[in-house]
Amino acid sequence: MSTSPSNGKIIDGKIIATALKARVAAEVARLKAEHGLTPGLAVVLVGNDPASEVYVRNKGIATVEAGMNSFEYRLPGTASQDEVLAKVRELNADPAVHGFLVQFPVPDQISQQAVIDAIDPNKDADGLHPLNAGRLASGLPAMVPATPEGCVIMAKLAGGDLSGKHAVVIGRSNLVGKPVAQLLLKENCTVTIAHSRSHDLPGLARQADILVAAVGRPNMVRGDWVKPGAIVIDVGINRVPAPEKGEGKTRLVGDVAFDEAVKVAGAITPVPGGVGLMTVACLMRNTVIAACRQNGIALPKDF
Repeated sequence: MSTSPSNGKIIDGKIIATALKARVAAEVARLKAEHGLTPGLAVVLVGNDPASEVYVRNKGIATVEAGMNSFEYRLPGTASQDEVLAKVRELNADPAVHGFLVQFPVPDQISQQAVIDAIDPNKDADGLHPLNAGRLASGLPAMVPATPEGCVIMAKLAGGDLSGKHAVVIGRSNLVGKPVAQLLLKENCTVTIAHSRSHDLPGLARQADILVAAVGRPNMVRGDWVKPGAIVIDVGINRVPAPEKGEGKTRLVGDVAFDEAVKVAGAITPVPGGVGLMTVACLMRNTVIAACRQNGIALPKDF
């Protein structure tokens, strides 16, 4: 964690993600040496969405760097739902693949929920299957979505023991809002889930010792929404026009007005350079966990 000129501490995603990837690589090396097991992560990409292609490529590079097997399957944007589900069933049955995901969004002719439902919950690297969501909500071992997991890791590194702290999560999606709330409950936080229909959203946010913004609206959370000294975790990744860079250019911003919030927060994640970098690292960690569970191998307690 570094200190900004305005004294708000920046939670550096690059440093934290690099450390986590190193732990994953060490565990992969142990599994190979002691058990002859190489964890394998597969990604299915339907169509050619530019952002998805970049993300899939980064996943593949990071997976190979950690010593894991990386599998990538591309289907055309015209692929039918049956074709995608057939690939999911194939990966469910492949013993070399311990975790996999279908990169979202998928084309309109394919039901995202049908794809999620077809994935073997034990290989559900994204932690989106209803069985994993239910196990997480019940406090049972589950495959956990990577982005929420990264959020909580960063909050703990910034704030230490989170027990008893009031966490406010703005956003209620199945991908981030709901699972991050469950993970914060597991850390013994008092959790409020707020959303677009909540009354006095700024007032709710100002109560937070830990504020998680996951709404997908650029700069929605203003500096005066932040309780002095709060930990702010910004999950948003939004492209906005950047005419200062030239005609048609854009830049990335979060859901939090960073320049305002950094003056008030005790610690804050930047965008870019924050939560986004943790997602791939946590996805790799999930794959190692899945490989161990599928083979009856105990994980180190600190993993």
